[in-house]
Amino acid sequence: MDLGIEVILELFSKSGLKQIFDHHHSSGLSENALRIRSLRYDYQKTIDDVILFLQGKQPTFARQICSDNFLPQASRFDQLSDLDWAFGSMGMQDKAKHLATLYLEDLCDFIVECVDAHFGFSRYAERLGRSANSFNELYNHLQEDLTFIDKMTLQILKSKMEEFSPKLVCFSVPFPGNLYSAFRCAQFIKSNFPEVKIAMGGGFPNTELRSLKDVRVFDFLDFITLDDGELPIELLVNYTVEGRDEQVFKRTFLRQDGEVVYINNSPQQDYKQGDVGTPDYSDLLLERYISVIEVTNPMHSLWSDGRWNKLTMAHGCYWGKCTFCDISLDYIKLYEPIAAKLLVDRMEELIAQTGEKGFHFVDEAAPPALMRELALEILRRELTVTWWTNIRFEKSFTFDLCLLLKASGCIAVSGGLEVASDRLLKLIQKGVTVEQVARVTGHFTEAGIMVHAYLMYGYPTQTEQETVDSLEMVRQMFELGIIQSGFWHQFALTAHSPIGLDPEAYGIVPSVNDISFANNDIEFTDSKGIDHEKFSFGLKKSLFNYMHDMCFEFDLQEWFDFKIPTTSIDPNHIRFSLESEEMGDFKPNSRLIWIGNEPSMHKSVKKKKGVKYVSFNLSSANDSLQIELEQKIGEWLFEMLSSIQLTVSPRRSLEEIKKEYEERFGNFETFWCSESILALKSFGLLVI
Repeated sequence: MDLGIEVILELFSKSGLKQIFDHHHSSGLSENALRIRSLRYDYQKTIDDVILFLQGKQPTFARQICSDNFLPQASRFDQLSDLDWAFGSMGMQDKAKHLATLYLEDLCDFIVECVDAHFGFSRYAERLGRSANSFNELYNHLQEDLTFIDKMTLQILKSKMEEFSPKLVCFSVPFPGNLYSAFRCAQFIKSNFPEVKIAMGGGFPNTELRSLKDVRVFDFLDFITLDDGELPIELLVNYTVEGRDEQVFKRTFLRQDGEVVYINNSPQQDYKQGDVGTPDYSDLLLERYISVIEVTNPMHSLWSDGRWNKLTMAHGCYWGKCTFCDISLDYIKLYEPIAAKLLVDRMEELIAQTGEKGFHFVDEAAPPALMRELALEILRRELTVTWWTNIRFEKSFTFDLCLLLKASGCIAVSGGLEVASDRLLKLIQKGVTVEQVARVTGHFTEAGIMVHAYLMYGYPTQTEQETVDSLEMVRQMFELGIIQSGFWHQFALTAHSPIGLDPEAYGIVPSVNDISFANNDIEFTDSKGIDHEKFSFGLKKSLFNYMHDMCFEFDLQEWFDFKIPTTSIDPNHIRFSLESEEMGDFKPNSRLIWIGNEPSMHKSVKKKKGVKYVSFNLSSANDSLQIELEQKIGEWLFEMLSSIQLTVSPRRSLEEIKKEYEERFGNFETFWCSESILALKSFGLLVI
């Protein structure tokens, strides 16, 4: 079950809001909270219809939402951007989603101020879990009275426990914002269902709890497992549900004789990625999830808008070198790809199960070669899907590969530009340059695939000049339209990264704390002594405007309330990088693939100056073209295109086709650069 969505749906209902307004504290309220309270009956009247609309069940309601006097409005609507610009005259569904999201955020602000300061849509009491070297603060908070949200959460949990009578309950805790609720729920189960065993796993324990020592944690939990969960949970089931006496565990913390112990005594190997099976979402309330649009930027909205089946192409990261990343941990270190055919099998299974054809591949970085094979397999099966994923901006993402990915249903990619400085990218061991990133993002954009860039500031030894120059690089990329979305993250030192393991090599001094609970984010001082935090607001404000296609003409100084260095980057640097891109080398091992519609060739032969010509007719979804070629070349080309269609195996290499052409007709390069071939490329001839 997903307790999160069930609590949200209970809270954001007519009866839930009535309880909120009946039980809120009323002393010292802000002007915004007073306004929301005065509109309580408008909120209670509209909430059920708004939620139904966001669930996709009442699409005609968009017109009501878009009218000026239907939704009650508080402070979230004060900064409303130009919605006609953002959504156009026909984008009423998305416009309504955005307005409905602002409406929910107003209610969220009221809840945080008047009911529960820890509340958030996708996180709860996040601060208690972030960088918590000691368990004390979270432990003490768990001794306090239940909050309004706690009571609602635990009432839903109680009904599930009574309905299913489980012997083992497992909590997945991916982020700090899930930690408090997991412990509060575990505490409730321990008090009311003491015979039930409780386990915790997921991203937070995997990264933060590897040095766990505080035995009080096991007043709430029985087990904490690390890394891949399939085998650890199977062994827990054997012990708790099947009742086997022998304690055989995989990467599991538990309490024995009043001490925290770590047991990893199972000789059984973890399951291979090809054997773990397809995720089963059949018990989740899939039809009741809501889609929201927090930011009008189309790429930025993908994380919260739409219903995406989650899969991975590969376990771990094929690159595994970035110095800020937790590459020492198994979830990144152990790289294991999945065969493309098996991936598409799983996609078809999920479509049958969920009825949804959207996929988000949640890889650390999807391998380009596997993305190519995935795209080919999707096209071979004539499967109509929409998908997006996280990548590295590798030079192997040629324009032709991007066209192939687009044809298979890829709509967006996200990737790390990080610090847009070649010196720092080299120090990060990112394996890319700013110029390379610009060219690759240009390929994706030209192919019709949106690009989101993860951006970083405050990397060790980064100077103020490099921060300003990085912002200028980003400004130019947005102005040229080769990046559509981004987000600035301040560098965080983590215990399991190369920098965390060897901080002196990177010119930083970490703060050393006693670790009894969580150990991941580490405070530090940089040898440069720069306050990077002061750049945060200006970087994010400028990016917000760039994502809305505004303010490119502003001097960078206008984003900051303190003096910054003048950028040293030429104002046309990125443009020159794109214009100077060299033609791709003739790579003999590249394969030719035809993904277009089957061309037709006219049998009637025309004569021009004694030379016979035939004509090709080409059609795409939105265009058509006719090409005339010498008869013998045309007939050869027609046969060649038939031999490189998706269904034909093995694939033919460019070298093989070059040799065949030259044996019959002469110089291949001249033919390959002709207008006829360029036309074919625009209709589906790809070099992959």
